[in-house]
Amino acid sequence: MATVLKPLPPQPVARLRLAPRSPFPRPIDGAWWPRSRDLLVELPLLLGALPAAWGQIAGITVNTSMWFSGPGRMLVAGHVVRLHRTEGSHGRHTICLISPGHGRWDLLVVPPEVDAADAEPLMAAAAAATAH
Repeated sequence: MATVLKPLPPQPVARLRLAPRSPFPRPIDGAWWPRSRDLLVELPLLLGALPAAWGQIAGITVNTSMWFSGPGRMLVAGHVVRLHRTEGSHGRHTICLISPGHGRWDLLVVPPEVDAADAEPLMAAAAAATAH
């Protein structure tokens, strides 16, 4: 008897808009709009959507008020990513990604409960941010 395999449902795609490459540092390098406040679910999608030129992300800093609590590190695509948490209002809506030997990138985080009509302009503005 033959077994009929059903196709797997499509994996969610990270909602991410990145600023064009620039030789100059930027205050914000783009925007990310996660679907939840669960880093264990959201970070693998984000990291999988980043450009290969950014290298392997080894450290991530997030604000504790934006995310559910979680571990201090996690395994993503076979490598350990260290999660650092900060408190206070500074950086509440950003995530900082560190790739040793490649650089640092700061992304605006659009809260997951924001609707598409409000999220899209925020993401477009962050991706169009000019270097200082």
